[in-house]
Amino acid sequence: MKSRPRIGTVGELKFTVAQEHVIDFATGGMPAVLSTPRLVALVERCARESLYPFLNDHERTVGAEIEIRHLAPTPLGQPVTITTRVIGTETRTVDFQFEVRDAHEVIARGLHKRAVITVESFAKRVARKAA
Repeated sequence: MKSRPRIGTVGELKFTVAQEHVIDFATGGMPAVLSTPRLVALVERCARESLYPFLNDHERTVGAEIEIRHLAPTPLGQPVTITTRVIGTETRTVDFQFEVRDAHEVIARGLHKRAVITVESFAKRVARKAA
């Protein structure tokens, strides 16, 4: 890493819930709402993108751990804001706290850990498994 992010470094991602974000079982009167798996992916994206300024060209981050409480449903067409905040850093990991809000309330909270990896060593590890 070029430098470690400071405690309190914030990331933000805004989006509007679209068909690609909703549950795949919205039938029989079940409303189309933001799915937890899609929400997890977007939280990871927000945290990952907030670390770009701290990485060398040959480094990336990968999700290592996530703890989420999905507290409320969010329907199609609603705006959502994800905010991540760095709460800890170690040699090769960064810990985040996150909160997700729609236009009405907090819809999710949790913790997320990302590991800093070098692309070359990660690619070698993947290739060994693929062989």
